[in-house]
Amino acid sequence: MIKLYDSAFSPFARKVRMTLEYKALNYEVVDGLLKSNHAALKDVNGRIEVPVLVDDGIVVVNSSDIVAYLDYRYPSKTVYPDDPAARVHARAWERIADTFVDPILVDISYWKWAERSDKMPDGLIEAARADLRIVYDALNEELAERQFVSGPLSIADIALFPHMSSARGMGAEFSTLDHPNLARWLKDLRALPICAADLKRARAYVVNMKGVDIEKRRIFWRGDRIEWVLARGFHAWFFNEIKENRVAWPGPALPAPIRGNNSKLAPA
Repeated sequence: MIKLYDSAFSPFARKVRMTLEYKALNYEVVDGLLKSNHAALKDVNGRIEVPVLVDDGIVVVNSSDIVAYLDYRYPSKTVYPDDPAARVHARAWERIADTFVDPILVDISYWKWAERSDKMPDGLIEAARADLRIVYDALNEELAERQFVSGPLSIADIALFPHMSSARGMGAEFSTLDHPNLARWLKDLRALPICAADLKRARAYVVNMKGVDIEKRRIFWRGDRIEWVLARGFHAWFFNEIKENRVAWPGPALPAPIRGNNSKLAPA
C-alpha cells in the first residue's frame, strides 16, 4: 500500500494526491504537518516537509519527483504527456506553479492563518497582484485554443489548480473579464472528480484550521519564497522576521538509503 505524508493545506501535497486519484491508485494518508506526526514525518524526510511518498519501502520526497516516480512506476494514465513538445510545456508550467506562483500566494497568506500581531507590509499585495497578472495573462493566451494548458489534462493543470483555486481567498485572483479562458478552464477543472475532491478537502481544512495543531508561529521558508520577498524589496521585513525568531530553516533533504529487494546495486 502506498503511504502519503501530506496536508490539505499544502499545494504540493494536493498535487500529489490528485495525481494518485487520477491514476486510481490506492493509498493511505498521514497528515504530516500535525505536530503529533512530526516524528514520523522526520523519519522519512529530515526537513519535516510534505509531501513524502512511501511505496514498498521506496521513499520519494519533493512533489515533482513523486509525480515523476508515479508516472514511471504506474504508467497507466500518465500526467506527463507522451508528445515531447507537450511534455516539455507541461513540465515548464508545473515549474512555474511550484517556483513562482506558490511563493507569491504563500507569502501573502501568512496574515490569513499564522499567529501574527503585525499587518502585511505596505505594497506586498500589490506586488503579488502585479506578478500574478503576468501568469494570468500567459495562461489566458495558452487556453485560447485548448481545453487544458498543455493539450491533454496533465501535470500542468494539476499543479496549477490548487493555486488558481485559492487566489481569490488571498485577494489576488484573476479577472474573469480580462481572463475568460482562464475562468473557463478553472470551471472545467472544478467539475472533474479529482479536483472536486481536492477542493472539498482543502475547504474543510481551512474551516477547521483553528483547531488543527500545526506550527502557526515560526514559518517554514523555502528558497523560492525567500527569493520573491527579497526580489520585491521586502528584505527589511524578512530580516526582522529572522531577528524575531519567526523563521524556521529546513535541513537538507538527503535521500533515503536503498534497502532490501529494491536495491539493484551490488558491491564492487
